[in-house]
Amino acid sequence: MSSIAGHEKYSGGSVYCATKHAVDAITGVARHDLVDTDIRISALSPGAVKTEFSVVRFKGDMDKADSVYAGFDPLTAADIAEDAVWVATRPLHVQVAEVVTLANAQCSAKGLSRKL
Repeated sequence: MSSIAGHEKYSGGSVYCATKHAVDAITGVARHDLVDTDIRISALSPGAVKTEFSVVRFKGDMDKADSVYAGFDPLTAADIAEDAVWVATRPLHVQVAEVVTLANAQCSAKGLSRKL
């Protein structure tokens, strides 16, 4: 599981972006290392998904957590679960390297159209 943050760099995201860039590197290398096997390596890189992540990030402050998603319709965990099922159910000759999924009102990690 990666994130759009693994493809972009942005202010305030040094550790998070770095870890997600590492996920990108690891999955890419694993794909090379396992090319002679039937093991498929895929990365899911979602954008803004409303989960408990923001609640944890803001140490239980629900107002701050909710403000992350104010003014637009974010992705849900179920949206990303559907991506995972789709990737896992491709025929054996198909390897989906990556799925990047953004909310409709999102064009990049920080690029959101908020209708407040």
